[in-house]
Amino acid sequence: MADDARETVLIPGGSFRMGSAEFYPDEQPVHERRVESFRIDRYAVTNADYARFVEDTGYVTVAERPLDPASYPGVAAEDLVPGAMVFTPTKGPTDLRDWRNWWRWETGAHWRAPFGPGSGIDDRLDHPVVHVAYEDATAYAEWAGRRLPTEAEHEYAARGGVDGARFAWGDEPYPGGRSLANSWLGRFPYDNRGVGGTAPVGSYPENGYGLFDMIGNTWEWTTDYYTPRHILPSDRPVDAGKRANLLAAASPREGEQIPRRVLKGGSFLCSPDYCLRFRPAARSPQAEDTGMSHVGFRLASDA
Repeated sequence: MADDARETVLIPGGSFRMGSAEFYPDEQPVHERRVESFRIDRYAVTNADYARFVEDTGYVTVAERPLDPASYPGVAAEDLVPGAMVFTPTKGPTDLRDWRNWWRWETGAHWRAPFGPGSGIDDRLDHPVVHVAYEDATAYAEWAGRRLPTEAEHEYAARGGVDGARFAWGDEPYPGGRSLANSWLGRFPYDNRGVGGTAPVGSYPENGYGLFDMIGNTWEWTTDYYTPRHILPSDRPVDAGKRANLLAAASPREGEQIPRRVLKGGSFLCSPDYCLRFRPAARSPQAEDTGMSHVGFRLASDA
């Protein structure tokens, strides 16, 4: 078990309005949700944090392992090489309906080489770790004797006590012309007047609970399976058949059985002209086995 000296914050239990009816269908329905008191990291897990975990355990992330042919039927053996998805800005305007215009599979990309072979993290130790699959995040959590937050916990904490507002700080994305989170400033995906990538944790103002980067910088893993609408507390318990249906809905493509989990918080790629998701209510599906340039995590625990 880790000697976990990370700074955590006690979030008092309470009820809040979860979701939004203003933006994307999967954020609905808006409903009252109760959250019990819990603790959550003040900052996202950094490269330095993850390096200590790997040094202590010898853990190898999903992006560094050989791919299992059984999981990728029809893919040529020579193409089954480790890697991750790396964001690549375009040279100019492009079709925003096709994410493949700015994402590429980079052989050899992983948490220690976030842009591919030849890149490193020596100058990014205080940045959030990225290219971590769900298994990589939960392995770190087990080592630390803690867990990932639920979707409701993350949203509740991200709101910082500002219940019902569009953003963590109010209803305007850039109050007074200020950027209060690391998001895309300019025309996506070619003109960014902001950071252009991850920023060191804590670079932007803390929220009402004293938490940093709950919005923007990187999306963060939660424990919840993604479904195309919120499952309400009043819904009947998830039985085996319903669970199978949820997993089917969470599959990235028809016929695949790799479930998707809910990501929360938005990232440095969120832009009002493409992805207005640097908001507490926003959510995004992510296949459990895929590391990406804009996905990280933080830990939580019961109070």
